[in-house]
Amino acid sequence: MQLATWNVNSLSVRLPQLLDWLAANPVDALVLQETKLTDDKFPAAELQAAGYHAQWFGQKTYNGVALLSREPATDIVRNIPGFADEQARVIAGTVPHPTLGTVRVIGAYFPNGQAPGSDKFAYKMAWLEALNAWVKDELQRHPNLVLMGDYNIAPTDDDVYDPVGWKDQIHCTVEEREHFQRLLGLGLSDAFRQFEQAPRLWSWWDYRNLAFRKNQGLRIDHILLSQALQPRATACVIDKVPRKNERPSDHAPVVVTLA
Repeated sequence: MQLATWNVNSLSVRLPQLLDWLAANPVDALVLQETKLTDDKFPAAELQAAGYHAQWFGQKTYNGVALLSREPATDIVRNIPGFADEQARVIAGTVPHPTLGTVRVIGAYFPNGQAPGSDKFAYKMAWLEALNAWVKDELQRHPNLVLMGDYNIAPTDDDVYDPVGWKDQIHCTVEEREHFQRLLGLGLSDAFRQFEQAPRLWSWWDYRNLAFRKNQGLRIDHILLSQALQPRATACVIDKVPRKNERPSDHAPVVVTLA
């Protein structure tokens, strides 16, 4: 079973790239972030023609998430239950699989936070607190669980091309990293770090200053696995190929393989 996450940074712009990627990488489930589409504009027919059932939660111009799966997902949840939020950031569903049974897939677009001390940073902290409590409950109900998406958090200095320059900046603050560790403390594991990886592998590169060409990026897109799934993981990779497209997303897909 293969599961993936990708911040497409506008599905209306990147739909042809997404369809090409799915044709070359027929994953069992994929969560998308920053679709930036209202629900009535979501390209469900095109994705169905490509062999994927879709659940989506959209918002004009900003945010927006989706869950694509080979088999129909059930028990769909949009946004964090009990947390009042006008922003479309979370979608979850239970995906069936012939050997694993079912896998609870939570796709999330974590708030950016803008800057430490800002109102948006305070929102990010409250959002992370609510997410932690909800995921804790979900783990009790769904032993096979994966939490993946654009976290907007670089967990350690190894996930930053310039740790000194980024120290205490957004994505790299002590508070954000503590929240990431709290998610791990629920029994989740960073799938990418379960395997030996080459140095300087990132999932996001700024559009500016030739950052991708210079490989100046951050690893902020993550797949966290529950304890039941951790021993089943055989690989986790960042696919840089789509970042080389014309008019690419600034993020690359991350893919985990479960045996």
